[in-house]
Amino acid sequence: MNNIESIGLIGGGQMGEALVRGLLQSGLIQPEKVTVAEPFAERQDYLRSTYQIAVTDRPDVLAENSQVVIFAVKPQVMDTVLGLYKKLLTADHLIMSIAAGVTLEQLKNGLGENRRLIRVMPNTPALVLAGASALSGNSVAGADDIAMALKIFTAVGTCVEVPENLIDAVTGLSGSGPGYVFTFIEAMIDGGVLAGLPRPIAEQLVLQTVYGSAKMGLETGKAPAVLKGMVTSPGGTTITGLQVLEHGGIRAAVMGAVKAATDKSKALGE
Repeated sequence: MNNIESIGLIGGGQMGEALVRGLLQSGLIQPEKVTVAEPFAERQDYLRSTYQIAVTDRPDVLAENSQVVIFAVKPQVMDTVLGLYKKLLTADHLIMSIAAGVTLEQLKNGLGENRRLIRVMPNTPALVLAGASALSGNSVAGADDIAMALKIFTAVGTCVEVPENLIDAVTGLSGSGPGYVFTFIEAMIDGGVLAGLPRPIAEQLVLQTVYGSAKMGLETGKAPAVLKGMVTSPGGTTITGLQVLEHGGIRAAVMGAVKAATDKSKALGE
């Protein structure tokens, strides 16, 4: 399976739309080969008019028109949705899920044996084609299936393969990570305002600083500690600010947040 003949997304919310946008912009598939199953009429109209794709509220239509099927629904409704598709999806479909905490075993139990299943954890920056995703396949999914999934999710950022027992950690780290980063960004902006900057200027400077710092990390390949050292002069402003962050326990707080979110992801799957 080298090319995506057709793809169906069950759920036309933010992540479903992000995948549609990424696939179309990357040229991996044409609009007429994309089907989205979406129950809300207003959202249906939006997706049709924006992307010129097929949108339906009928599970049988999506299953019939899609070679690759991606479940992009909330974990709380996954059992119900799996029930709608159990008799419609076969071993001929490559099936993926981006629902947090929903295991490959749960997918198998909901859809039946001998299904090629891949569990994926993306994150919201996929909306701007800068997502970070990780995936894991079951024993039925072959190397070509994994390659196809990697191709699809690389279209909206970066994607890596990991064992399934690490997917919950991925959820706690990169899946929930944008929330941690935005909280830090918000705090930095408030700090700029506290120091006397107008809020619009503080926002512009902070967003560019965070973007530029991440870009440096990605493009230089240098360890964060090395990059931090490049901006930290003896007795200077940066080391003074870092001392305050350390006093506030920033490292322990961030590590604790990742661990707590990982534990929550595990609990969702129980």
